Amino acid sequence: MKNKVIRSITLASIALSLAIPMASVSAASLQKETIVPVRETAKNLGVEVKWDQTSHTITLTKDTTTLILTIGNSQAIVNGKSIALAGPLRIVSNQAVMPVEFITNVFASKEAASTDTSDLFFDQIKAGNGTKAAEYLSPTLKQTLPTQMLDTLWGNSEKAYGEAIGEPLKSEKTNAIHRNVTYNIKSTIIPFSITLRLNQEGQIDDLNIAAATPSTYQKPSYDNPASYTEQEVTVGSGTLALPGTLSMPVGKGPFPALVLVHGSGISDRDSSAGGAKPLRDLAVGLAAKGIAVLRYDKVTYEHTLKVATTPKFTLKNETVDHAISAVALLKSNPMIASSDIYVAGHSQGGFAMPLIVAADTGGDIAGTIILAGPSSPYVDVLAVQLKEIISRMKGLGQDTAPYEAQVAMWSSVISTVNDPQYSVDHLPENFPIQPAYWWFEQRDYKPTDLAKKQSGHMLVLQGENDVQVPLSEFNTWKSELKNRPDVEYKSYPNVTHLLNAYSGVSTGQEYALPSNVSSNIIDDIATWIKKSK
Repeated sequence: MKNKVIRSITLASIALSLAIPMASVSAASLQKETIVPVRETAKNLGVEVKWDQTSHTITLTKDTTTLILTIGNSQAIVNGKSIALAGPLRIVSNQAVMPVEFITNVFASKEAASTDTSDLFFDQIKAGNGTKAAEYLSPTLKQTLPTQMLDTLWGNSEKAYGEAIGEPLKSEKTNAIHRNVTYNIKSTIIPFSITLRLNQEGQIDDLNIAAATPSTYQKPSYDNPASYTEQEVTVGSGTLALPGTLSMPVGKGPFPALVLVHGSGISDRDSSAGGAKPLRDLAVGLAAKGIAVLRYDKVTYEHTLKVATTPKFTLKNETVDHAISAVALLKSNPMIASSDIYVAGHSQGGFAMPLIVAADTGGDIAGTIILAGPSSPYVDVLAVQLKEIISRMKGLGQDTAPYEAQVAMWSSVISTVNDPQYSVDHLPENFPIQPAYWWFEQRDYKPTDLAKKQSGHMLVLQGENDVQVPLSEFNTWKSELKNRPDVEYKSYPNVTHLLNAYSGVSTGQEYALPSNVSSNIIDDIATWIKKSK
């Protein structure tokens, strides 16, 4: 029982997801020395920065610590003492840059002890003192997180990712729900990060532990910031409310609007994955075409631990509820045409679209879009996906050993879920992917069976190079809904699961490369929405 929550956290990218190939980014590539702008790093650490043009020196000060750096000099001065650098301080693109670890180590010393709740909590979990760490938790988290789990949180993280090396790099961002403080940690196996989410009272309200995979994302050519504005919004209410972004076209409204619903796993509002941010691309691309777009951090991302410790967490809780709340938020906005609100679901979001339509009891959704959404029961799609990955890897003459291990694990999960002796009222003991209830609650749900009974404008789009939701799932939508005249379909050659065009055979390994949603998809969605008004 002790390790159940930490297993849920460290496996969360798999736990509620269609399995993304795990060999996309090598551990070696993540261990390289990080060169960053001095001013940016100092800001993240709360360090004051002063620049002297005459002497070309930078003075960084925090509490009792002073660091002096000189452009072109390989020596730094810390509290009057000279310390050798690995190389001279350099200027790149008009910014002074140096290894982030050096600055972090100087200002993370015990001499400058922090009074920040995040630091105090972090120090206690590193020390294995769960009782003391629990003093900094919000009332909601205290109810779900036993102190003995906090005792082993750090140790289990090091077992999963390797022993920590040096002091972590701390950074923070604030959204509509939490102040998010992230500690990026180097380790002997693969770097990882611990993100603490603090509520308005400054208490630890949730946390997330994950491998520190680098982003290689680049903005698409069709991103024109002059054509839209963005504002931070809150989707839903209560302990699981979510922060989001509303991209609004520049001009006179009211505008048609689209809600974007994530795929599986732990996803931010952009659905960031390696070099891609497909939901961000869709939002800025469509906003430039006069369509307002609302996207939001997924509940498994913003409230990771609360979700992992909810025994009866369902697909409805994960995907449906907040989609309906997002529609309601748009409907209340006077700049939005209330009769022209659409919902688009990517991957699992498309899989759940019939459930979203069924939950729209007020008839507020004008139409729906399924983007690479499975049409079969969830575990059936997993089986098809595993087979597809192995087939493509073999066809390319690549080593399939890392994937074969995943196949063995997932095959066991699939077999257990399909075993008729188990149900939501009789869950298997020691089920490897928690919460187990999620898997059995929607085991018999088949999207097309429900969609057959529904009506309303629907657009189904699919990439023909998709390794995660193969073209066979798209063809099932077409065959199963053949009697619905209100559904349109289109597939795209070379387009992968991330909705970008890729000339090679997609195996998931290319997800680490910079990519953007195909402009053809954005054009087709915009045309369809304006036609459906």
